[in-house]
Amino acid sequence: MSLRPRLDDLLELRHQARALGLASHHLVNSSFSGLFASVFRGSGLDFDEVRAYREGDDVRNMEWKVTARTGVPHMKVFREERERTVMLCVDCGPHMRFGTRRTFKSVQAARAAALLGWAADNHHDRIGAMLYGTGEDQGLDFFRPLRGHRSLWRMLDRLSRMEAPRAACGQDCLLAVLQRIDRGAGTGSLIFVIGDFNRELSSLETTLGRLQQRHEVVLLPVDDPADRELPAMGPVVFENAAGELFEVDTDDAQGRAAYEAAWHRRREALERLANRLAITLIPLSTAEDVRATLALGLRRRLEAGWR
Repeated sequence: MSLRPRLDDLLELRHQARALGLASHHLVNSSFSGLFASVFRGSGLDFDEVRAYREGDDVRNMEWKVTARTGVPHMKVFREERERTVMLCVDCGPHMRFGTRRTFKSVQAARAAALLGWAADNHHDRIGAMLYGTGEDQGLDFFRPLRGHRSLWRMLDRLSRMEAPRAACGQDCLLAVLQRIDRGAGTGSLIFVIGDFNRELSSLETTLGRLQQRHEVVLLPVDDPADRELPAMGPVVFENAAGELFEVDTDDAQGRAAYEAAWHRRREALERLANRLAITLIPLSTAEDVRATLALGLRRRLEAGWR
């Protein structure tokens, strides 16, 4: 497994991104066309026309008067006028250089960012990015939102060439990212935060809540199975973010149970935080196909929003 994604692989993901939708300011045959349009459509949907029903149309947008008069099902068609900015915030800290299954967390995060970025590019949204935990320029690497794939291409190239920083990115680093986006992003932006959330995040609630009020925020925690379940491998030497070495007896069943319980407490706290703020949470795993996980998470968000 490689610690860094290959640029060619990230560029190739543009073909898979079409399945994610992300329509923003184009004609749509309903207000819920495509997964991203379903969950994250802008508020500026205007009626455009009525046309005959087509297979796959959302029946919630049926034009009943015309249907009754003609005896043929007809649908309302809308145009979303509001221009949108999509911001991709990607964790590049040393804790992302970890993986025990199909890939490393750093590679999975880059793939998710590429898929989301290509989906936005397909529909001519402005795409910006912020890489945090890079160890450079106070740990932030900012790419101004632009139309076209110039900004996206630069961000993907940077991800493919980035060296692992030694300093860990803590809450202060992520807080700085959220505050900078809050100051710089236009109202109504779609903000994806992709990274390691296996930590205490309660101090971020106020900033996340303020951000969610003005934008649409999506948190994508990137997990590895070993984050949750420590395998029994005997004595193992680990290195922490400060470079200190310590030995753990992974055969200790009680210790493994405590390790798993601590992970579940942190994840449940993150879920409660997201629920309180009405923020979408889509966990990604190094052991799963990232495109399929993204599509499933967005579909579940759509279904939950209509219950």
